[in-house]
Amino acid sequence: MLNLWPKILGGVLVLAAVTWAVLEIREDGARSVKQAIERQNNEAASQSDARRGDYDHCIDGGGVWDFGAGKCRRPPPRRWN
Repeated sequence: MLNLWPKILGGVLVLAAVTWAVLEIREDGARSVKQAIERQNNEAASQSDARRGDYDHCIDGGGVWDFGAGKCRRPPPRRWN
């Protein structure tokens, strides 16, 4: 019976090491996915800011923004009354 304890202790240590390794791998994967999503969000925000500037510039210049095409169209013709 005394000979059994080292084997049990060794098995528990191996199980703990495997569990720790699995948890570290999962955490690293989750961190990688979060960073990828954050990069995508930052890129989308940057593009949004640029497009907002284009829109503002168009409207300030008297143009009409075509949302479907995503670009500025010439201003509508003026009515002379």
